[in-house]
Amino acid sequence: MSPAALPSLSIAVGVVVERRKADSPWVNFIWRGIAVLPDEPSTEPWTVLREQDGTTLFYAGSATIDLYPSETARYRDNLASGGPSIWVVLSPAEGVWPYAVTAVTADPAEGEGFTEAADNLVEAVPMPEVLREAIESFVAEHHVEREFVKRKRRRADPEALARREHEGGKE
Repeated sequence: MSPAALPSLSIAVGVVVERRKADSPWVNFIWRGIAVLPDEPSTEPWTVLREQDGTTLFYAGSATIDLYPSETARYRDNLASGGPSIWVVLSPAEGVWPYAVTAVTADPAEGEGFTEAADNLVEAVPMPEVLREAIESFVAEHHVEREFVKRKRRRADPEALARREHEGGKE
């Protein structure tokens, strides 16, 4: 892995998941990520945090938010959105629990990219203030404004599209 591909900062977080009773003949429960905790709790994964009215909140486990200097423009746009988010990605799992925490990211494009796998559950959850401050500091330290350069189109060469004759006959 090249040094540019390594994160400059990794922030440990805990993930909170909601399981809600479904009003559906096809599924019993609806699962979704609802929050990130700004630190990695010492709680065991899939510990029940609260049960109320057919809804159960679980501490699903820990993950890291990896920040890369090359993606600071995306983090900055997320912070400037008025409602900065963290994207929580849950993927189907074998075993006792139907989902596992796959990723947590502050990059909106990366969060959207995880939706391409139809089995993933991807939720944008509110960014805790402590994470917002850490990401703002990272952007301030690493962001380099890149000038936008519009590519110029080359004119089509009509001769390049014409049929040509070769020694052995027509092409």
